[in-house]
Amino acid sequence: MLTITYHGHACFSVTCNGFTVVFDPYQNGSVPGLPDLDLEADLVLCSHEHHDHNGRDCVRLREGGTNPFRITELPSFHDDCGGTKRGTNVIRILEAEGLRLAHFGDLGCALTDAQCEQLKNLDAALIPVGGFFTIGPDQAQALTEAIRPRVVIPMHYKRGSSGLPVIAELDDFLRLRTDAVEYPTNTMNLTAETAPQTAVLRLP
Repeated sequence: MLTITYHGHACFSVTCNGFTVVFDPYQNGSVPGLPDLDLEADLVLCSHEHHDHNGRDCVRLREGGTNPFRITELPSFHDDCGGTKRGTNVIRILEAEGLRLAHFGDLGCALTDAQCEQLKNLDAALIPVGGFFTIGPDQAQALTEAIRPRVVIPMHYKRGSSGLPVIAELDDFLRLRTDAVEYPTNTMNLTAETAPQTAVLRLP
């Protein structure tokens, strides 16, 4: 089982067997409407070095944990012009206990056929949907149709008073989906039995 906790924007904790990986913590004050982060983990992974994704100082690192995850990195771009506008981005695939999860960071470009092949058979895909800085709702929908993850978890969107003001509302993506499940909390447990869905984890 993987326990997935959404902290807002593109920041998640993923825990397996007591070992926690934090993805893309935002620096405190960098994302309107979100609380300051004060997290604890065994490992921090940042997709790139922009301030709303590289808040490593907001995560206290534990020592001595045994990492159960196999981690694969896929290089990509933060824009649709080869990184010349916003630089590079790293997609990371975590594998443990027969489950595969990918965090797409600030993906801003189309993926190659080879990359799409590597991203097929995901149990969960954490995908940006807000546009402007990343792929938008339509591109995110096309990506999910290409790689067909069992669970889609949208991130990097605006909802109510939370989120960067120039990016799209989450509802713009959800209109393209027919399987949205709104969770009452910001946490879900992913198992081999988890039903296919678009999981909307509650903002903190």
